[in-house]
Amino acid sequence: MSYYNVREMNLNEEPKIVYFSMEIGLSADLPTYSGGLGVLAGDTIKSAADLKLPMVAVTLIHRKGYFTQELDANGWQVESDVSWSPADAMTLLDARVEVQIEGRQVIAQAWGYDVISPTGGILPVIFLDSSAEENDPVDRGLTDTLYGGDHLHRLKQEAILGIGGVRMLDALGVEVKKYHLNEGHASLLTVELLRQSKRDIEKVWDERLQWDDEYVRERCVFTTHTPVAAGHGRP
Repeated sequence: MSYYNVREMNLNEEPKIVYFSMEIGLSADLPTYSGGLGVLAGDTIKSAADLKLPMVAVTLIHRKGYFTQELDANGWQVESDVSWSPADAMTLLDARVEVQIEGRQVIAQAWGYDVISPTGGILPVIFLDSSAEENDPVDRGLTDTLYGGDHLHRLKQEAILGIGGVRMLDALGVEVKKYHLNEGHASLLTVELLRQSKRDIEKVWDERLQWDDEYVRERCVFTTHTPVAAGHGRP
């Protein structure tokens, strides 16, 4: 695997399937995942690269990874943060977008990484990052820790992933064929698509936009990793 600059990858060759996941496990050197969901997402991406599918993935950067587990002298588990530098493995992209959170405009920047298959397939992965210096200090760490914080913190992360992810794809000029939601963490992307469709219909009449919710529904697919109640967050 190697890194690249998305703007040099010509993502406009054909419409893309965009795979959204809160965590993606691509390599032990990139601690952006915690377990099953991330590993499954990584395997999906690697398989798509093997098949040379027209696909792009979107996730969060998780600068602190999840955590490492060790046993102390008494046999108790001890957790510690994993810190790493995205600049060592990825390219910081030029595009930036804003997402309004609690009345503040939070800037999301993005890092690019590609998965290269032995078959010659290349699948771009976009990692969203809220650590921009212009952001309020309270917002800079929103994308740092996977599954960290309370329900409000998680909602803010999901806003960056879903809403910010759609806007970042637009900023990068990616033409999207389908939005694939891996679990519900990126569900706010449907709200952004609905907002965009209402905006577009005000400019020019288009039969595709006659029923906004149906138009959005047709563009999205959803898969679940954990089909039991315990695997899904609640307010």
